[in-house]
Amino acid sequence: MKTSKEIIKKLRSLANPKNIEGMVRFGINPKNALGISVVEIRKIGKEIGKDHKIAQELWKSGIHEARILASIVGESEKVTEKQMDKWASGFDSWDVCDQCCSNLFDKVSFVDKKIRSYANKKEEFVKRTAFALIACLSVHDKELKDKDFEKYFKIIKKASTDERNYVRKAVNWALRQIGKRNKKLNKEAVKVAKDILKTYKDNKTARWIANDALRELEAEKIQKRLSFPS
Repeated sequence: MKTSKEIIKKLRSLANPKNIEGMVRFGINPKNALGISVVEIRKIGKEIGKDHKIAQELWKSGIHEARILASIVGESEKVTEKQMDKWASGFDSWDVCDQCCSNLFDKVSFVDKKIRSYANKKEEFVKRTAFALIACLSVHDKELKDKDFEKYFKIIKKASTDERNYVRKAVNWALRQIGKRNKKLNKEAVKVAKDILKTYKDNKTARWIANDALRELEAEKIQKRLSFPS
């Protein structure tokens, strides 16, 4: 598979319409989907290796799985702000958004700038991108300091009243992941969650985000792991 056309042909040969029904049950947009598992997509990505040009061509195909594959083979150091904005504005399903954030976008040098920008956007999936990136950075980037995450508490709190499903879940995800990074950030995330409850006590979405985060962050399992990190 040396060209994007060959890769797309390979993807189409693996199409499984039955799997699309399962995707829908998980809230994944079935439009232009082939029903291929992420595990299979990653195998293909490993065969291809990193290739910026192919990533661009796969994205342009509009095929659901090809776009996930594009994020896997993409080269973060070659991603421009224009490309990132274009891809983010094209997100129409939470899984494509999250895969792009986890595989590619959380590694670009201007990720902080984009988090702050996208957090203020009106488009549901663009705004989700901001908080998915925070969550991914919390897990992947071991070099970042506590202060690098503390600065995101303000935008998490601000977005906690956004009732749109894919935004509120990402806001919750970001808060939980920051709070699971270490003991200090856990205490701060718990404090932020309680502050959200106090500030927006009459808002259903904010209450859900905060209570769900507290349920995990204060759980014995998490507290024990943070007290005795491996």
